[in-house]
Amino acid sequence: MVSKQMEYVIKGLWYSRNLEIKKRVGEHRKGLEVMTEGVKLPDDVESGKIDINGLNGTLFSTPESKDDRIVLFLHGGAYIAGSVETSKYHAVLISRLAKAQLLSIDYRLAPEHPYPAALNDAVNAYNWLIKEKKFPPNKIVFVGVSAGGGLTVATLLKLREMGIELPVAAVCISPWADLAFTGETFKPRASMDPFTSPYNLDFAASLYVDKSDARNPYISPVYADLHGLPPLFIIVGTAEVLHDDSIRLAENAGFAGVEVIIDIWEDMIHAFPVFANVAPESQQAIEKISKFIYDSFKQD
Repeated sequence: MVSKQMEYVIKGLWYSRNLEIKKRVGEHRKGLEVMTEGVKLPDDVESGKIDINGLNGTLFSTPESKDDRIVLFLHGGAYIAGSVETSKYHAVLISRLAKAQLLSIDYRLAPEHPYPAALNDAVNAYNWLIKEKKFPPNKIVFVGVSAGGGLTVATLLKLREMGIELPVAAVCISPWADLAFTGETFKPRASMDPFTSPYNLDFAASLYVDKSDARNPYISPVYADLHGLPPLFIIVGTAEVLHDDSIRLAENAGFAGVEVIIDIWEDMIHAFPVFANVAPESQQAIEKISKFIYDSFKQD
């Protein structure tokens, strides 16, 4: 049963769900900023701006965070919006509950920077953690939301191709993993999901994909051979346009011999864990995600 708090969130999202982002990408970005600008972090959170060879990031920590482990966080926003700032509350909550530092990056966005800019930024951030900050891969976990969830898997694939040791685990929150839109739930669940729409996603995909092939595994990891990837935790709601992306990604991971957990939440909308400051379901989801991260660090 959906909580009253989540019902309030869903009701509030329907307006933005129907915006035509095609003519105002800038307004869409501003809308995300406005939606989160009133969110205040607890006083005990420490944060510092980081320059990763020209890439902007923020390092977060709480009193619970241990110095020897870190989460690399990739925000959502359909590859055209979102930032460290718009995702800071749920990112910091993960840092606290997983007892780890967290690096959130402002990877470059389309249309100014189409594929492979975001992928290159994520790869560079991981390499920076290893080479400059001296974190061993077994003390790094990736977490990505929506587009950041697809980017998480794409980054793992790119690192594998480059022969770079992979992080100990990865979390995908409602991953956008098929920018060719072949999933069975893409259109049928459009009336259930106020956070995304086929129209808006199709337009955002056109900006990110640009002149590339949408079925390129580094753009749409549902088409990838996932062998050799670290354990994955995928969380998704049943009221999502992109529900099938998570299901297929989990199935493909299992077929490839990857250890995978698929956590399906009834009646939950796209990226519902990001509302942890409002809804109890979201808080509970972040707690499960954080436990997976914490346990992943303990195994090594």
